[in-house]
Amino acid sequence: MVRMRIVPIAGVIALFATLCIAPASAQTTPGAPNGPRLYRPRPRIEITPRPLLYRRCVERLELQNRPSGPVLFPQTYCWWVRG
Repeated sequence: MVRMRIVPIAGVIALFATLCIAPASAQTTPGAPNGPRLYRPRPRIEITPRPLLYRRCVERLELQNRPSGPVLFPQTYCWWVRG
């Protein structure tokens, strides 16, 4: 009974060892560069509105009531204008 248990366990260990420890020649593929990979920048997404449009903005200070007292906050409002 002991031999029947040892044989499958030894087979699993041998299979695991062959999969994990590969020879050095199998790790490199022919024709592949051995240096580091080239850096590829991420593609940029640019949003361009239709021609003859621009953004107009207005900035002002707005008084907001807080528990500690009134506080001034900057506010910006923008919209697209045909020009």
